Amino acid sequence: MDDRDLALYPFISEASDHVGSLGFSLDRLIIERSLDSARIRGKERVIQSILGAIEKPFFTNSDKVPILNELLSYPFARILVSCIDDPFLTRRYSLAEAVAAYTLLKTRDVEFLKDLGNDFGVDAIPSGSHFDINFTDYIKLASSMKDLKWKLVNRKLDHGNVRIAKEEFARLLQEVVRARIHDSLPIEVPEEICELCAPYLDEIKGILDKRKTEYGASDFETVERELFPPCIAHAIANTMAGVNLAHSMRFAMTSFLLTVGMTVDDIINMFNVSPDFDVEKTRYQIEHISGSSGTTYKPPACATMKTYGNCYGEDELCKRISHPLNYYSRKLWFKSRDEGKVPDEDKAVDKGVDEGEVTPSE
Repeated sequence: MDDRDLALYPFISEASDHVGSLGFSLDRLIIERSLDSARIRGKERVIQSILGAIEKPFFTNSDKVPILNELLSYPFARILVSCIDDPFLTRRYSLAEAVAAYTLLKTRDVEFLKDLGNDFGVDAIPSGSHFDINFTDYIKLASSMKDLKWKLVNRKLDHGNVRIAKEEFARLLQEVVRARIHDSLPIEVPEEICELCAPYLDEIKGILDKRKTEYGASDFETVERELFPPCIAHAIANTMAGVNLAHSMRFAMTSFLLTVGMTVDDIINMFNVSPDFDVEKTRYQIEHISGSSGTTYKPPACATMKTYGNCYGEDELCKRISHPLNYYSRKLWFKSRDEGKVPDEDKAVDKGVDEGEVTPSE
């Protein structure tokens, strides 16, 4: 691959080896003034991942310095994410990098995709505009894809191989890119390096905290459906029963589920029993809500839910919160408290809810 490709796909082994061959030490990357642009771009990558989507630049052959800055911005972004060491940020960042890569990969030829796949140990044989993959490898790659079209029973087998379209292969590569980045974070960063990065970290933390506040919740480590607010639980039950939800309720349910950690494919799998189900249209709509267009949409507040007639089964906790995500956040907190996972000094926070007051997190 040429330098432009290494800068656009910095997570591949060849890019890592190339950076190592340039002789840029960690200290040099952090403090050298000539690398200010690379550090600013690294910070920008992380911020863009929080706010929506990472934007990839366009290079010409003469853009030597911009290409180098883009290439070096990736290890610096990884340093920033590792210094903050927040699970929510790690997930957002790894997904955003993978989605940005997928946007580019869809436009590349089959030979390029084959070479990239080889870097991840994916043995795929180009066949015209398609790829043939051994069914055992296919099962491994598609295991995280919940849409029924990815199930092996819905694929044609030919001598043990599964044939998939070029764009489908690019989509599978998105998943392996996301996993490689996510599983490699956080990296070990000396405390003194994180201290030198403080100006960048402070800005990122401010945006990250604001984003979480807008969502009305802290990081959700797991998705626990039994703790969902009544309105969302009712919408899911109707969806699974094949009821065609109103557009406003579909948006509310989808944006809520994305925020608490469900994947696009998880949600598509819920909708696939709806009377008017169209997998491509549904994927487009869900990915749009998740931030593929650059804007990530947050779930509507309770007042908006009531305005559209989507408030259902209001319980006592509903009366004390103003947003469905606050409901879920509080339910998770109550569960942690009951399981003895909340420090004693924090238990007083619950008193306000029990007495009908709004806690600071709400």
